[in-house]
Amino acid sequence: MTGLRVTPVRTYGRSRLYVSLPGGRCVAWYDSDANRVSLALAELREEALAALAPYLTGEVSVGPPPVPTADDLARLSLHPDDDLAPNRPGEGLHLALDRSGGSSGPGRPSGSGLSSRPGRRRDPRRAELAAHELLGAELERLEDAGWRVLHAVPLPGDARIDHLLVGPAGVLALRTLAARGRRVRITGESAAAGRDRPVPELRLARRGAERASFALATAVRPVLAVVGAVRLAAEQAPPDVRILAEGEVAGLARLGGVLKPSDVESLYGRARNRRTWLRA
Repeated sequence: MTGLRVTPVRTYGRSRLYVSLPGGRCVAWYDSDANRVSLALAELREEALAALAPYLTGEVSVGPPPVPTADDLARLSLHPDDDLAPNRPGEGLHLALDRSGGSSGPGRPSGSGLSSRPGRRRDPRRAELAAHELLGAELERLEDAGWRVLHAVPLPGDARIDHLLVGPAGVLALRTLAARGRRVRITGESAAAGRDRPVPELRLARRGAERASFALATAVRPVLAVVGAVRLAAEQAPPDVRILAEGEVAGLARLGGVLKPSDVESLYGRARNRRTWLRA
């Protein structure tokens, strides 16, 4: 048979090559991480292998698609309204700005800090949203290293976990501190950006991690992510809260030794379900 198409697709943090008929029906897919070809249409085995031949390396296993696990079935049955995976960084800020008419609008970046009307004061939520978006983009680059990320995880009481990371080094709950162009000093539990009053940011980061740990029934480490600071100084900061600048996020890709890939997917599957957080 001719006309089979090979298309690269990235799903759930994994890159796959899909072989399909001209009408779009899937024939097979190749998972390079597992070095396995899964056949959706066994009668087209030889044609699918021929189409994939330029991409296959080493000894490749071939067979029917794997039986879905309980976690797979739970994810597939998740109602779209309960799925947190589509959440944008700073989702709550997006909604708040939309309600107040302060959204950036076409042609204006959301974090520009500019007022939509001349003479109006700058809305500080825009700078905060820009920090969430910048940090979120850095976190999403970790997917190639086996990490999974959720943004703006809602908690009871109108609270949110800014970003949740699940990966080889465990589960991290990140709180964002927007500090564009300012110096940040962390003393004990509190952090001050520029001339702002100190805020107990580390205590709040720890509280978010504790609630995540209760909801997911696993250890969660708190992280305070400082975004855009020209200088970051920490004195007597408690050792249980990790402090990161946005430029240090990439270093998380080198950490591991805690969770296997299957454990990562299982925890991520639970975390993306909105109902998981109702008891946090």
